[in-house]
This record gives sequence, structure tokens and C-alpha cells, in this order.
Amino acid sequence: MLYSPAKMAIVFVIARDWTLRTAVRAELRELGIEALGMDSAEDVGRALAAGQMPAAVVLEGTAEIADDAAVQKLIERVPTILIASRTEALSLQPARTGDASGRPMFAAIFYRPVRIAEIVARVRGLLERGATA
Repeated sequence: MLYSPAKMAIVFVIARDWTLRTAVRAELRELGIEALGMDSAEDVGRALAAGQMPAAVVLEGTAEIADDAAVQKLIERVPTILIASRTEALSLQPARTGDASGRPMFAAIFYRPVRIAEIVARVRGLLERGATA
């Protein structure tokens, strides 16, 4: 499992929707999990450059974020929970860990509307199992 310098697991919550981002982040932090909220690929790049590597990622499935090459590289290496919309198409590139269809594999895919508790429970499960990048 990957940790912050303080030996605490980090979760990146990457979402343009501030209500999703802040709600997931708040619930994780309430449980003692360090969660960093980000609303752009640039935020992700800055966090990685600062040495913060997540143990898990919660990713809002918007083309603006999910189609970014740097974000795609991150989700190839780190267990990712995708929050998808049934109306927005993504052109995610095949990941190394992709399935036979060439789509990246995700630890979980939730379609909106989704309860914050469901997302948080899945993150906790990933961290408890010690999923590694």
C-alpha cells in the first residue's frame, strides 16, 4: 500500500463536481483516511510532483479529467473507483491491466446517482485489503 510521509494511506478524490468531491473527501477524513480533493489533471500532477502517491483513486468520469493522459497513467497503476454517467461517453485508452476488450479495469464502477456511503465503503475495502499500485 502507498502512504503519505506520515505513513497514512492517501486517497485522491478527482472530480469537477464539488459536491461529490467534498462529500467523499469529508466522509473519508471522518474515518481517519487522508483524502485529497482535486478538480483537474493539473492538481493531480502537482500532488504527484510533491511526492503524494495515492493508495486508491475516486475518479469522476468526465472527459475533461478522465481522458487526460497523466490521469490515465495514474489509473493504470492505482486501484480506481470510477463514478460514471450513463449519458457521457469517455474515450479511456486501454490500460496495461485492461480486460480482453481493451478497456481499463476499475476496482469498481458506480453510475450516478450513487450514495456517498457506497463509494466510501468501496474505498475502505480497497484499503483494508492492502491493494497496491
